[in-house]
Amino acid sequence: MTGPITLHRRAVLLGGAAGGLLLLPGCAAIRRYSLVQAIRRMLELAARNAFAKLTAPDGFWDSSVARLQLPDFLGSRGSVLASILTSAVFKDRLQHEFNRIAERGAKRAAPLVADVVEKIGIENAQAILDGGPTAATAYLRSNMAGSLVQAMVPELADAIRVSNEPLVGQALSRLTGVDVGALANQFSAEVDNAIWKQIGHEESVIRADPAATRDPILTEVLGGQ
Repeated sequence: MTGPITLHRRAVLLGGAAGGLLLLPGCAAIRRYSLVQAIRRMLELAARNAFAKLTAPDGFWDSSVARLQLPDFLGSRGSVLASILTSAVFKDRLQHEFNRIAERGAKRAAPLVADVVEKIGIENAQAILDGGPTAATAYLRSNMAGSLVQAMVPELADAIRVSNEPLVGQALSRLTGVDVGALANQFSAEVDNAIWKQIGHEESVIRADPAATRDPILTEVLGGQ
């Protein structure tokens, strides 16, 4: 004969088991949400840190990963540089100026990246977390599909035109048959690469020491990877 106490105990056990089963999908959803949230926070912080450095005075020039060489457009036209760069000092001056010009492009790019990070859909969070030190940056870049390049062209073209560095003017005067827009378009692609290198570098720094961010979600999720 089954007494009331036994029935009550069985009901409690069954109820607990059912409750545990119901909680499983919820736990998975919470876990997935935390991973997505961690990636978004990591990208936000990496992009913010990258642009803070690159848009500062001499940001590109002082960066160990984003410093730009002279635009390929100038070097590919042989006598252009040879005719004006009579010493290493002049070459450094011209290279320095183009790195300064790149800061204008970074200022244009920064809000565009921030907007995409805020809205981006992240389908396989775990794969991104496991994908290496710059996997999230690569994922973000692929989602932006080169949009920064075209966005920066007008800004860079304007910056090249109004540059106070006389060597820039001399270089442009020797680019016969080529307008500033063409140079800016090619230079924009180089600036784009430098920006993503810096964001990727900042991501790798965060992954290496998530506790330094003082973000509890990054510390918990990345610290357990």
